[in-house]
Amino acid sequence: MKKVTCVRLEANEKQIQRCHESIRLVEVHIIELANVLNLVGNAVRLKIVYLLHAEKELCVCDISDVLQMNVSAISQHLRKLKDGDLVTAKKEGQTIYYSIKEDYRKTLSPIFRQINSLKKMELV
Repeated sequence: MKKVTCVRLEANEKQIQRCHESIRLVEVHIIELANVLNLVGNAVRLKIVYLLHAEKELCVCDISDVLQMNVSAISQHLRKLKDGDLVTAKKEGQTIYYSIKEDYRKTLSPIFRQINSLKKMELV
């Protein structure tokens, strides 16, 4: 394997400082987005979050029916999303309804708009 090295003659200190400052200003948001993307980096969890985003809230049985997976598997994915603070659960009688926390709806909206626009392009 060939070793890659940097061969620049001079560092552009202004550029490096500008980039450093740019990262510093958004670092908290980058970490937050990285955490969200890590949670939805699994196709099943991304589908669950997509459904929750579209429908506002669903119970585990609804998600299980839609994704044609057993309730236990869906529950495990929902637990990861809940532990990651991405979704919230609300109990009504014997049924628990899951929804995306409002802060993350804003974060995920552009991603789902992109998915939906790709779906529309395929239909044309």
